[in-house]
Amino acid sequence: MSVLEMLQPLVLKVQPSHETQTLRAESLRLKHQSGPVGEQFASDSEGIVWSCDSQGQAGGDACRHGLIKIRGDRCWRDLTCMDFHYETQPVPNPMAYFLHRSPWWFHHFETFSNHFLELVVPFFVFLGRRMCVLHGALQILFQVVLIISGNLSFLNWLTIVPSLACFDDATLGFLFPAGPGGLKDRVLKMQEEETREPQAPLTCGRMARRTANLALGVLITWLSIPVVVNLLSPQQVMNSSFNPLRIVNTYGAFGSITKERTEVILQGTASSNASSPDAEWEDYEFKCKPGNLRRRPCLISPYHYRLDWLMWFAAFQTYEHNEWIIHLAGKLLTNDAQALSLLAFNPFAGRAPPRWVRAEHYRYKFSRPGGRHAAEGKWWIRKRLGPYFPPLSLQDLKGYFRSREWPYPEPS
Repeated sequence: MSVLEMLQPLVLKVQPSHETQTLRAESLRLKHQSGPVGEQFASDSEGIVWSCDSQGQAGGDACRHGLIKIRGDRCWRDLTCMDFHYETQPVPNPMAYFLHRSPWWFHHFETFSNHFLELVVPFFVFLGRRMCVLHGALQILFQVVLIISGNLSFLNWLTIVPSLACFDDATLGFLFPAGPGGLKDRVLKMQEEETREPQAPLTCGRMARRTANLALGVLITWLSIPVVVNLLSPQQVMNSSFNPLRIVNTYGAFGSITKERTEVILQGTASSNASSPDAEWEDYEFKCKPGNLRRRPCLISPYHYRLDWLMWFAAFQTYEHNEWIIHLAGKLLTNDAQALSLLAFNPFAGRAPPRWVRAEHYRYKFSRPGGRHAAEGKWWIRKRLGPYFPPLSLQDLKGYFRSREWPYPEPS
């Protein structure tokens, strides 16, 4: 967690704080509470602290997601958000292409199911062992559905981890051989022997560890107060931390849903005159985000292409709010190898870099399966909205880079 905090200034230069950052820190804290893999808890109380905390995180995460939705975009309340989500999510996958064309009643069912899973099911944690197990199973199934239907990096995979604490030994016993001499039989014998043995004396080490566990429980409870207050607030904050170590945080995703998909398409030309109608502009292709109309949506989860993700945010803002994209344009003007390694296709590979780079703004829509565009091999159809930023040359960027104290890209 301290490492994450030290690296945060570097992370923020690339991408604003994201839910996965704080969720990783909280999962890391749970990992350290449980100790090294294979190490048994020194006492039952330690296992209870970890199990309750993990179950609490699993239920709390889902509830926070649900509340930010129901208080956010109106489409979550009128059950129409899923009419748009598959097409407008950050990085759609092939399954999203087909799910987007589901009938309206199915999209309504999906949205209602989301509310049930995120606003009702989390309380199953407090209703006894069987309901807690049901909560874990439903939440894991929900995350698997999200993994299948979109590329949300490792967020869904990480969200599954706390739900594993909902399954106790009795639930997972079927996974182990039950016959004589099997693993399950050996564990039962070890437990019986431990109950017959006199209780070990309370050493200084065990006492210190129990005290530390108690202190940790009190600390987590104290740090959770602002999180709970935020949860109950009508002005709920999304994806924030209320302490410097990010031990306890607040999450939320898709509180608002974009109703149309727009894309920023970077282009370059070797023409000496960018405004000439004869100038041939060639598209750069990213590794996963939509661009080429005939390229199938990618499948990358749990991998995360951060630049592609950032381009999604940039598309519904302006370049003034995303100055890093001008920095990227400067790199493209010099055929910078490191910058180009983040892209799937460089139209100027093996030749001189472009003289000009520009960005065009397009509206993208899925083609209809079985329709005319799909028959032509197109997964997407698009319409130009206008320029995102005008044609830029290296000379144009000299003052821009200097004013921001960025290293000026030199032609290779």
